[in-house]
Amino acid sequence: MVVGAIGIVAGFLTAPSSTEEVKEMMASHGDGHGEHAEDSHATMEHHGGAEAGHDGHEAMNPRLEPAHDGGEDAHYEHVLHQLQNRPWSALYIACFFFFMIALGVLAFYAIQYAAQAGWSPVLFRVMEGITAYLPVGSIIIFILLVLSAFHVNHIFHWMDPELVNPESDHYDALIAGKSGYLNVPFFLIRAAIYLIGWNLYRHFSRRNSLRQDDAEDNRWFKKNFKLSAGFLVFFIVTESMMSWDWIMSFDPHWFSTLFGWYVFAGMMVSAITVISMVAIVLKSQGYLEFVNDSHIHDLAKFMFGFSIFWTYLWFSQFMLIWYSNIPEEVTYFITRIEDYKLPFFGMLVMNFIFPVLLLMNSDYKRINWFVILTGIVILAGHYIDVFNMVMPATVGESWFIGLPEIGSVFFFFGLFVFVVFSALAKAPLLATRNPFVKESKHFHY
Repeated sequence: MVVGAIGIVAGFLTAPSSTEEVKEMMASHGDGHGEHAEDSHATMEHHGGAEAGHDGHEAMNPRLEPAHDGGEDAHYEHVLHQLQNRPWSALYIACFFFFMIALGVLAFYAIQYAAQAGWSPVLFRVMEGITAYLPVGSIIIFILLVLSAFHVNHIFHWMDPELVNPESDHYDALIAGKSGYLNVPFFLIRAAIYLIGWNLYRHFSRRNSLRQDDAEDNRWFKKNFKLSAGFLVFFIVTESMMSWDWIMSFDPHWFSTLFGWYVFAGMMVSAITVISMVAIVLKSQGYLEFVNDSHIHDLAKFMFGFSIFWTYLWFSQFMLIWYSNIPEEVTYFITRIEDYKLPFFGMLVMNFIFPVLLLMNSDYKRINWFVILTGIVILAGHYIDVFNMVMPATVGESWFIGLPEIGSVFFFFGLFVFVVFSALAKAPLLATRNPFVKESKHFHY
């Protein structure tokens, strides 16, 4: 955590504060940013064509395009804004990624309760321990959203009041048309509703689970069953809205009807991967004596299945948009393919090809070190997926992996591990009075 915090601070301190610093940085790198920006702009024009502005607005996010009309100084100003956004974006990506894991585990936990699954109760305390990060992650992400709303940073482009002011030179008709939904007060109210709802379910489900250990009947289990069924309805709506608000709105000119499901698939595969890895680590230390190879095998099957589901959604979203070639839509992928080629196609290999090759064989799913190895690659791949969703819209072509990105990941990883394992130490690792725990203990096939 300390190393990560140092990296985060260093990222903010090394961000340029003036166009003069940008000029010096670009000169020391052979003006690579400038050349790249020109190439990117030319390609955008080629693909977007004259039709891009058929509604009186440009199809692409204005922040992604260097301001050529304003001359060289405007271009340096554009790069300055990108580089100043970079440490904030790196912090936001790492924060959201680990928050996403805890939220995904909470949803998976609710699914197990609502389905009255017989195989998984020996893993319930592992899931509850991981969801202990949710309140911590919720506070941090809400603070970042509030800082954006008060213009401490500018990663959410649509929050600029000039864009919805008809008298401004920067007026954007498309963003103004969405201002009934994309406005700061409503944005923060929605975020508060999501976070409060998710954390309330986490609090009451954990409390009921612990009370069930000392109960003489199954009343607390029944309460959790009803609570979980209701929560899943709330979750599937709010998760989609959250993905629109916290991720898709970085590109306010673009939308996808599959986006909520796409984020959900990445969230679930990351969450189940972490459940598997934590369970294997605890079992290797002599805990979780009732967790056997069949439990790990089932978790690995979920890892495999959700990796395929994620790939199906990725391909469906990409193929339909790319094939239709509508300028307002295809620009999203042109930006990522041209400016983020390595992370864009690299995460496809890490999130689909790698898990398919390693987890297709049933025997490999029972080998703990094999599941851990696959899990590391999957988690890295889905971090890069979140990176690809955020960075092109906030820093454009001015991206690279450095202190802000590495420091943010280290910080939130350390915080996540500390919170999760502290929570695991506070309660017995077996839900002894769960009515399905005996079936779960003897789960073999």
